Amino acid sequence: MRWWDIDPVLELERELFPEDAWSRGMFWSELAHARGPEATRRYLVAELDGRIAGYAGLAASGGVGDVQTIAVARDQWGTGLGSRLLTELLRAATAFECAEVLLECRVDNVRAQKLYERFGFEPIGFRRGYYQPGNVDALVMRLTDPATSLNGVQGTEING
Repeated sequence: MRWWDIDPVLELERELFPEDAWSRGMFWSELAHARGPEATRRYLVAELDGRIAGYAGLAASGGVGDVQTIAVARDQWGTGLGSRLLTELLRAATAFECAEVLLECRVDNVRAQKLYERFGFEPIGFRRGYYQPGNVDALVMRLTDPATSLNGVQGTEING
């Protein structure tokens, strides 16, 4: 993901997460940490027919990766795009030498939970009222040794 992707990413963000969409400033802040030798972030977009069909981001610190966001356009649900995005984040976590990867997922987002479980993420707790303003709880999930979950995963072309 580059700065020029932020506006189309924001459109998709607002469509998919109308109550708790990230702001332009949040994306700019994340991208500021995604370049150079001191980078601690990896953000990417997936393009289809000249439009952004999905995006994802990971933060890494102290050997722990944190999936910040994954989003896939509704017309691409069920195509495997979410799996490809998550695969790229886990590759980034491996490159950042993360021993584990954490994420938060809305408790009512069963589709995403199933994706994460297929990759080996396990529930470890809840964050009450995490998603605001809807006051929706988050399920916290963890994957130990992200490199292991990549075994057998096919390559993919996603723009970083």
